[in-house]
Amino acid sequence: MSGNVFCNKCGAPNDASAQFCARCGTSLIPAAAPTPAAPAAGAPAAAGSFPQPAAAYPAGYAAPAAGYPAVQAGVRYGGFWIRVVAAIIDFFLIRIVVHPVAAIFGFGGLTLGGLGSHGFRHGAGLPLLIFGGGVLFVFTVGASWLYEALMVSSSYQATLGKMIFGMKVTDLSGNRLSFAHATGRYFAKWISKLILGIGYIMVGFTARKQGLHDMIAGTLVPRK
Repeated sequence: MSGNVFCNKCGAPNDASAQFCARCGTSLIPAAAPTPAAPAAGAPAAAGSFPQPAAAYPAGYAAPAAGYPAVQAGVRYGGFWIRVVAAIIDFFLIRIVVHPVAAIFGFGGLTLGGLGSHGFRHGAGLPLLIFGGGVLFVFTVGASWLYEALMVSSSYQATLGKMIFGMKVTDLSGNRLSFAHATGRYFAKWISKLILGIGYIMVGFTARKQGLHDMIAGTLVPRK
């Protein structure tokens, strides 16, 4: 490379390939531009910069990509089979309460209502059986709904069957459900049942182990 460069300190001409001034010894290599320091906490942002807004997410949750809900990192969810076992436990717990009503309305009511002073009343059996079955169905549905909605919306966040296996029911942000939200999830299960149980089978094939009713209600079932 030809030509001369001039020293910034003494102004003496030097060969373009020289690294130091021949007169005063000052370096002729330009110093690298300093890297801008990160602004201190609470300091205003420099003009032209676009800091990301600070957003608070629940502990254990990562900031989501645009358009997607927050996803909890490193959390296990209750799988298909363990939730089946929990549901069976809850089924029998509810039947323990419902069975005395079945005995009264299904059998005792049929016997007492069908018997008269001269023996069994003709034609009284079928209507009483239908009545007893209807009362039993309504009581069973009501007991199941209140049991699940009250337990899930309580501080336990789970039915007894789920509690045994360390599971609980939360919304998509990991918060406790309200009673209305838990009620909506309970009746969303009817949709999962009406399509031949496919809504329940989906638990085994979705990323966060959600059944159709979980997707409809916006809920998750994390496990310890």
